[in-house]
Amino acid sequence: MAGFSLAQALNNYHNHTLKIHRAACRPLPSWFPPSLLHSFINFDALNSTNTLAKLSPISREITHVFWVAFHLYETKELNVAKNSAILKNVLDAITNASPSRLRHVTLQTGTKHYMGLIFDPSLAGKLVRHELPFVEDSSRLPYPNFYYALEDLVASYSPALTFSVHRSSIIIRASSRSVHNTLLSLAVYASICKHQKLLFHNPGNKMIHFT
Repeated sequence: MAGFSLAQALNNYHNHTLKIHRAACRPLPSWFPPSLLHSFINFDALNSTNTLAKLSPISREITHVFWVAFHLYETKELNVAKNSAILKNVLDAITNASPSRLRHVTLQTGTKHYMGLIFDPSLAGKLVRHELPFVEDSSRLPYPNFYYALEDLVASYSPALTFSVHRSSIIIRASSRSVHNTLLSLAVYASICKHQKLLFHNPGNKMIHFT
C-alpha cells in the first residue's frame, strides 16, 4: 500500500524525472502500474548473498532509500532479528558500492512505537503505553520492538548518511494482498449501512445512525 502511493508521489513531484527502483521479496502484483517504476527487483532479502547479487547492478545509482517493508513472525524476538537482517542486507549491498551515492534513508514504522505490542496476547491487561498526545522524543517502551531495532540500525550508518523516521498511525490504500485494510472495509460497510438506512455497528461501544 505504501509503496504504490510513494511511487506515485515521487513521480508526480519530480515530473517523472527520477529513476525509481522497487525492490521486494514478493513478485510485483499484477495491479501495480509498471510505468511508475524504472525497474522492479525481486530477491530474498534474508539472504545477504542473493541481496548483494540482485542490488549490485544498481547500487551505484541509489541516492535515497524509502523503507516501507516489514515481515511479521511468530514472536517479537524473531520480528526484531529478521526485520533487522533484511534491512541490514539491503543497506550493506548499497553502501558497499564504490563509490556509494546513498545519502538518506526514510524509514516507515508506526504508532506501536508509542503504544507497545498491542496485539501480543501475553501482554493483555498489563501493557504499558504512552498517553496522548504522542511526541517524537517519547522514551521507548520496555518491550522488544523491531521498530526500535530498525531505527538503531539505520542510525549506525551515520554520519555517512542521514535518515528520517515516519511513525504513521493508519495508512489507507487498496491492496489485494494486504491484511491492513481495516478502514477500507469499514468504509464499505458504512456506505452499505447508509444506503440501506441501517445502524452502523462500529467495533467500539457506540452506534452511529446515518441520515
